[in-house]
Amino acid sequence: MGERPSRRSILPAWLVSAFSFSMDGQDWNALREEMVRLQIERRGVRNPAVLRAMREVPRHLFVPEAMRRSAYEDHPLPIGHGQTISQPYIVAAMTEMLDPKPEHRVLEIGTGSGYQAAVLARLVRHVYTIEIVEPLGKQAQERLAALGYRNVTVRIGDGYEGWPEEAPFDRIILTAAPPDVPQKLIDQLRNGGRLVAPVGAGWQELVVIDKDAQGKVRRRTEFPVMFVPMVPGKR
Repeated sequence: MGERPSRRSILPAWLVSAFSFSMDGQDWNALREEMVRLQIERRGVRNPAVLRAMREVPRHLFVPEAMRRSAYEDHPLPIGHGQTISQPYIVAAMTEMLDPKPEHRVLEIGTGSGYQAAVLARLVRHVYTIEIVEPLGKQAQERLAALGYRNVTVRIGDGYEGWPEEAPFDRIILTAAPPDVPQKLIDQLRNGGRLVAPVGAGWQELVVIDKDAQGKVRRRTEFPVMFVPMVPGKR
């Protein structure tokens, strides 16, 4: 059994002011509230726990320092190594589709800067997240630890393989797009579980896969998206 998530992470002293105001007086809390109200609620995300997590997680601390003024704008941002942090609305919408519960263990494929993992960590028991780009994975691990997310475990590795030692998972979310959902990930989804992923090479769609109590899989498509491709490890 993993740790229960801390709803209010205990921060090091050097990070406390970074949550609320920048050195030039930028009000991060106000920007976060505006982001949720105008970009997320207005587009139909209604889950109160998801909205609360989006209001609480300091997105500006998950982007490169040079990009912080744009952290709460309505678009993805580059985070280095050809990768991006997703548009705030997409993070919220995918999280709502995932339907996370406090008792869940979640596998995330594509840690990136750690932002999606941080949002999930406020909603579930434990997040296991895999990043294939080693520098990004290490930075995310350090950032999440510094911000007090003790219910997130980061692995540097191939997302196509999943995390079989910790399977089965109640929920699985992909934040990079494979040509199709890897069967190994479906196999690591618990009966009664759900997987949310962008899927496609070129044209991509957001796909939700539900596995019923008998292990039968049902798949539905939500809407078009554009994510970075999911990179396989060396074979």
